[in-house]
Amino acid sequence: MSETLIIRPIEPGDKEAWRALWTAYLEFYESSVSDAVYDATFERLLSNNDPDQNGFLAVMGDTPVGLVHYIYHAHNWRLDKVCYLQDLYADPNVRGQGVGRKLIEAVYARADTDGCPSVYWLTQDFNAEARKLYDRIANLTPFIKYAR
Repeated sequence: MSETLIIRPIEPGDKEAWRALWTAYLEFYESSVSDAVYDATFERLLSNNDPDQNGFLAVMGDTPVGLVHYIYHAHNWRLDKVCYLQDLYADPNVRGQGVGRKLIEAVYARADTDGCPSVYWLTQDFNAEARKLYDRIANLTPFIKYAR
């Protein structure tokens, strides 16, 4: 990396850059959300009233190049909460430079600090490039997701 990579919490002035990154992430999964969802999600990520919904940006120089969203929630098999890493995205121009790993490690560190050591996420089976990283820093589980 020619520029220093900083991982930091999402801030109020990040809305435009955050939205561009999240839009690219959603487009990768052939999805989209309404303006109301963009606005509500950004507000939740910043709000003290929603302490279980959080996010980080990866910034190189002055440019946001990646994001991660993570959510703490109760779990019936544990006394402590668990952490769901919901969205992870690195700009294609910086892939292979450790951005995804650093974002995941930041979630791991924050979850540990917050007493929530169990972190999990889902990905599509066709997401081969990301899965190369995931296979190095996490354990693949045998679970299959169903949805209504």
